[in-house]
Amino acid sequence: MKVKEVLSGIVIVAVVFAVVFGVYSGARKKSHRELAKRIAELSPKGGPPETIEGLSKAIALYEDQIALNLKEGVQTATYWKILATRYIDKKLYNEALKALEQAVYYNNEDPTLFYLTGLSAGVVAKSSLDFPDTEENLRIRYFTLAEQAYLRSIELDPDYPKPRYGLAILYSFELGRPLEALPHLEHYAELLPRDMNALFALARVYYQTGNNERALEIYDRIVREARDQNQKAEAQKNREFILEMNNG
Repeated sequence: MKVKEVLSGIVIVAVVFAVVFGVYSGARKKSHRELAKRIAELSPKGGPPETIEGLSKAIALYEDQIALNLKEGVQTATYWKILATRYIDKKLYNEALKALEQAVYYNNEDPTLFYLTGLSAGVVAKSSLDFPDTEENLRIRYFTLAEQAYLRSIELDPDYPKPRYGLAILYSFELGRPLEALPHLEHYAELLPRDMNALFALARVYYQTGNNERALEIYDRIVREARDQNQKAEAQKNREFILEMNNG
């Protein structure tokens, strides 16, 4: 008798699933079949609600909870982002990294979060000293984190200027890889052609990579376009230095 009851229960559950999936596949597409299945798996009794109306209510509650969780997740990411920005403003970069890790956890497709991570990690790397009991290669790990964060930010938004500039400075000044810095600085200069600091960096990278002709062109451009007289003078000085090196 018990065996018959179990078999009957299985048949009933199977029928309910069939009815539910048949009705909801047309009305709410494939996603509701998955929702129904998950609700069934989570049910204390190991099965779905016994009526279509009951299942409809369960799905509504489930979707409401998902929407609420998403909203809370987005808001939480925003709070962590604001906190990280405040830390950066106060130059507390270690604390900023902790906040950014939380922000990225809740929102891993925001290019700004990855840019700020790269910025903070780069500063921490340059500030890392070999104190007693300091973890080995900590400086290298932070530089690696900075590089990865900048690259991810660029991947998410190729025309976002800041991570390109940050990565180029990291490559050329910190990691000794000016050739890798070059395309990022060139792209940055296209996006923000009036940024004189970036033009100085670009001219330096051209010089580092042996392209003195392009370096001279950039310094000439700074002399023509810069409003700051100190920048004009510095560009002219660098230009004369390269010409002396070429003639020497």
